[in-house]
This record gives sequence, C-alpha cells and structure tokens, in this order.
Amino acid sequence: MKFQLDEQQGGNSISRHDGSQVWVNGQRHQQSLLVPWRGDVQAWALPSFDALSEAHFEQILALKPELVIFGSGARLRFPHPRLYRGLIEARIGVETMDLAAACRTYNVLASEGRAVLAALLIEGATST
Repeated sequence: MKFQLDEQQGGNSISRHDGSQVWVNGQRHQQSLLVPWRGDVQAWALPSFDALSEAHFEQILALKPELVIFGSGARLRFPHPRLYRGLIEARIGVETMDLAAACRTYNVLASEGRAVLAALLIEGATST
C-alpha cells in the first residue's frame, strides 16, 4: 500500500503547541498570534483573555477569512458576542475552543483548502 504525505501547498500549518507556545511552519511563537490559511502569521497584541476588545476582532476582519477558530488559551472561555459583532455582520463564522483543540481544528480545515484563520491566545508569554 502506498502512503503519500498530505502537505498544504503554500499554506500555514501548526506543527506543535503547549500552554505557552505554538509552532507554525516550524517557527516557535510565544505570544498571541493570528494564523491565516495562507500568508504571513501576525502578532496579535492580546496579553490575556480579559484584555479582549472589539479592536482585536477588527484585526481579524481585515484578513477576510470565511471562518475564525478562536483558541481561548489553556481552558475554554467564550468572548462576549458584542466583541466580534463585526465578524457576525460580515457573515464570518466564529468558533471558540481551547488552544489545543483550536490548533487541531485549524490544521484540518486549512488542509481542506478552507479560508480559515486561527486566532490563538497565548497568555503569560513574552515575545516571538
């Protein structure tokens, strides 16, 4: 039986994560970040869940994904819908998961060619 490795062509992939860091395309990140299905990974100036504001989700809106996977950190926490109202009004889906589930789900959707964006909260970190 022949096995063939499925690789995303030109897309981003999360290869590893733990509570305080995420590896995207082999590069380690120790602060919150936005991982679009393709293009540059962006720093997301979000130090903690309690610091979430509409501006954080407006930064996501500018990247025009069809779906956002919000990784709320080590545990599952749901942001208030008023914070991501702009995404709802633009008919962009938003799903909230803990960091580990968000990383796994992002990889599956991105490998299917979906225009997905992972918005990953990494708390207590210092720099990329």
